[in-house]
Amino acid sequence: MENSTNTSRDLFPGALEMMILESLRRQSAHGYALVQHIQQRSNNLVQVEEGSLYPALQRWTISPSTNRRVRVYQITKAGLQHLEHEISSFDRMLEGIQMVLGPERRTSNS
Repeated sequence: MENSTNTSRDLFPGALEMMILESLRRQSAHGYALVQHIQQRSNNLVQVEEGSLYPALQRWTISPSTNRRVRVYQITKAGLQHLEHEISSFDRMLEGIQMVLGPERRTSNS
Protein backbone atom coordinates (compact mmCIF):
# COMPACT_ATOMS: atom_id res chain seq x y z
CA MET A 1 0.00 0.00 0.00
CA GLU A 2 1.26 3.48 -0.82
CA ASN A 3 2.34 5.80 1.99
CA SER A 4 -0.61 8.14 2.64
CA THR A 5 1.70 11.14 3.15
CA ASN A 6 3.10 10.78 -0.39
CA THR A 7 0.99 13.04 -2.62
CA SER A 8 2.92 12.55 -5.86
CA ARG A 9 1.45 10.12 -8.38
CA ASP A 10 3.09 8.26 -11.22
CA LEU A 11 1.70 9.14 -14.62
CA PHE A 12 0.07 6.34 -16.58
CA PRO A 13 1.92 5.19 -19.70
CA GLY A 14 1.48 7.70 -22.50
CA ALA A 15 0.30 10.58 -20.30
CA LEU A 16 3.50 12.58 -20.57
CA GLU A 17 3.61 12.04 -24.32
CA MET A 18 0.03 13.33 -24.69
CA MET A 19 0.80 16.41 -22.59
CA ILE A 20 3.96 17.14 -24.60
CA LEU A 21 2.13 16.77 -27.92
CA GLU A 22 -0.79 18.91 -26.75
CA SER A 23 1.62 21.59 -25.55
CA LEU A 24 3.45 21.53 -28.89
CA ARG A 25 0.14 21.71 -30.76
CA ARG A 26 -0.37 25.07 -29.06
CA GLN A 27 3.18 26.38 -29.64
CA SER A 28 6.69 25.22 -30.50
CA ALA A 29 8.89 25.26 -27.40
CA HIS A 30 12.16 24.18 -25.86
CA GLY A 31 12.24 21.53 -23.13
CA TYR A 32 12.17 23.80 -20.09
CA ALA A 33 9.22 25.74 -21.55
CA LEU A 34 7.37 22.43 -22.02
CA VAL A 35 7.98 21.49 -18.37
CA GLN A 36 6.77 24.91 -17.23
CA HIS A 37 3.70 24.80 -19.48
CA ILE A 38 2.60 21.39 -18.23
CA GLN A 39 3.07 22.38 -14.60
CA GLN A 40 1.24 25.70 -15.04
CA ARG A 41 -1.68 24.16 -16.98
CA SER A 42 -2.09 21.50 -14.27
CA ASN A 43 -1.94 24.05 -11.41
CA ASN A 44 1.26 22.24 -10.33
CA LEU A 45 -0.63 18.96 -9.84
CA VAL A 46 1.65 17.39 -12.46
CA GLN A 47 5.38 17.74 -11.82
CA VAL A 48 7.53 16.79 -14.79
CA GLU A 49 11.24 16.24 -14.33
CA GLU A 50 13.33 17.41 -17.24
CA GLY A 51 15.08 14.02 -17.25
CA SER A 52 11.74 12.38 -18.08
CA LEU A 53 11.04 14.81 -20.85
CA TYR A 54 14.26 14.94 -22.85
CA PRO A 55 14.51 11.28 -23.95
CA ALA A 56 11.30 11.76 -25.94
CA LEU A 57 12.57 14.84 -27.72
CA GLN A 58 15.18 14.80 -30.49
CA ARG A 59 15.46 17.87 -32.79
CA TRP A 60 18.38 20.30 -32.36
CA THR A 61 18.49 23.91 -33.61
CA ILE A 62 20.73 26.90 -33.01
CA SER A 63 19.32 29.75 -30.93
CA PRO A 64 19.74 33.02 -32.86
CA SER A 65 19.92 35.04 -29.63
CA THR A 66 22.61 32.99 -27.86
CA ASN A 67 24.27 31.20 -30.79
CA ARG A 68 24.15 28.00 -28.72
CA ARG A 69 22.54 24.68 -29.48
CA VAL A 70 19.00 24.72 -28.10
CA ARG A 71 16.38 22.06 -28.48
CA VAL A 72 13.24 23.49 -30.06
CA TYR A 73 10.35 21.14 -30.70
CA GLN A 74 7.44 21.25 -33.12
CA ILE A 75 4.58 18.84 -33.54
CA THR A 76 4.38 17.01 -36.86
CA LYS A 77 1.30 15.89 -38.79
CA ALA A 78 1.97 12.34 -37.57
CA GLY A 79 2.28 13.68 -34.03
CA LEU A 80 -1.10 15.39 -34.31
CA GLN A 81 -2.70 12.17 -35.56
CA HIS A 82 -1.09 10.20 -32.74
CA LEU A 83 -2.28 12.77 -30.19
CA GLU A 84 -5.88 12.58 -31.41
CA HIS A 85 -5.78 8.77 -31.22
CA GLU A 86 -4.31 8.82 -27.70
CA ILE A 87 -6.85 11.40 -26.45
CA SER A 88 -9.69 9.28 -27.84
CA SER A 89 -8.32 6.17 -26.11
CA PHE A 90 -7.85 8.08 -22.87
CA ASP A 91 -11.43 9.43 -23.01
CA ARG A 92 -12.78 5.88 -23.43
CA MET A 93 -10.65 4.60 -20.53
CA LEU A 94 -11.73 7.49 -18.29
CA GLU A 95 -15.38 6.86 -19.16
CA GLY A 96 -14.98 3.21 -18.13
CA ILE A 97 -13.32 4.17 -14.85
CA GLN A 98 -16.11 6.62 -14.10
CA MET A 99 -18.69 3.90 -14.77
CA VAL A 100 -16.95 1.61 -12.29
CA LEU A 101 -16.77 4.35 -9.66
CA GLY A 102 -20.47 4.94 -10.21
CA PRO A 103 -22.70 7.98 -10.57
CA GLU A 104 -23.28 8.04 -6.81
CA ARG A 105 -19.70 9.15 -6.25
CA ARG A 106 -19.90 11.96 -8.80
CA THR A 107 -23.15 13.37 -7.43
CA SER A 108 -22.03 13.10 -3.78
CA ASN A 109 -18.93 15.22 -4.55
CA SER A 110 -20.92 17.97 -6.31
